[in-house]
Amino acid sequence: MIQTQSSGMAGVVAGHTAISTVGKKGFGLTYRGYAIEDLAEHASFEEVVWLLLNGELPSYEQLVAFREDLRSQRALPDALKTILEQLPATSHPMDVLRTGCSVLGCLEPESSFDEQHAIALRMLGTFPSMLCYWHHFHHGGHQIEVETDDLDLAGHFLHLLHDTSPSEHLARALDVSLILYAEHEFNASTFAARITASTMSDLYSAVTTGIGTLRGPLHGGANEASMELIETYVDPEAAEEGVLAKLNGKEKIMGFGHRVYKSADPRSEIIKRWSQSLCEETALTQLYAIAERIEGVMRREKGLFPNLDFYSATVFHCLGIPTSMFTPLFVFARTAGWCAHAFEQRAENRLIRPAAEYSGHGPRSFVPIEERP
Repeated sequence: MIQTQSSGMAGVVAGHTAISTVGKKGFGLTYRGYAIEDLAEHASFEEVVWLLLNGELPSYEQLVAFREDLRSQRALPDALKTILEQLPATSHPMDVLRTGCSVLGCLEPESSFDEQHAIALRMLGTFPSMLCYWHHFHHGGHQIEVETDDLDLAGHFLHLLHDTSPSEHLARALDVSLILYAEHEFNASTFAARITASTMSDLYSAVTTGIGTLRGPLHGGANEASMELIETYVDPEAAEEGVLAKLNGKEKIMGFGHRVYKSADPRSEIIKRWSQSLCEETALTQLYAIAERIEGVMRREKGLFPNLDFYSATVFHCLGIPTSMFTPLFVFARTAGWCAHAFEQRAENRLIRPAAEYSGHGPRSFVPIEERP
């Protein structure tokens, strides 16, 4: 067998998938063959979830029933609420979701793979409820009701967070963001989730694995780091000076470049348009100008393009979402992709177990402790 060695597995084909393409075979980014540009323009997040989990876009009747099914999954068990109340107020929201997912798996375990679709919907329904319940309990001092009349996940989350239904335009901005984040082939968290699924573990464990992997700043945390960078500067001139200083100091600027894309992230231009629109709507045009200047500096100095995380940060900020919740929004979306990959892995499973190139000592003789120097 030919062994392929690559640092970080870059370029290594680790399996087959019919779920998405990322810059392969003449495609840009597609979900089940549909271009991300078309889905972001015409579809809802719920349509995309159905597409990822079932392989086809839903009919009108299927979508209506699916929305109602998702809406019915938002309630939290009392035992889970108790756990959320006991978590520290200083917890990172990603840790809250990771814990909440694991607890839900204890309270409502997957007893059969026949339950996988229902459990996927349960996680999609409860994650916004978990996060907002914990947030309001610890930062507002009260226990909120987590069920709303909002049909879509984006509107439901913004309603819970701000205690009022969002405008259609604001809800659509978050909806598009969720579509863009929903799936991205064998990225780190998805591959980690597939490894867990390949052991024939339960779906909660696969998703918990994904959340833990997404927690790292080199994967999901870049949107938080991007916002922190943008907020550092008072105007575009200060941003240019500051970023140049960071580059001269060999500091990494988060939100730029991509492991797979070489010239542009197809999702970036979509979210950039929403960033400009929302910054104008919320009187935060200076924020957008700073972000654009940073983009220009990075293109000029390093030849790097913004990835999805960079302008998503400004969109989430305009929606009044705390920066620490940016990566959890990634979880809300990517849960659809993680579950689709777990389903696919289970359908034709083989335990994922790559080889490693050993770089340690050669054979050595054991030395009794009394003879060691």
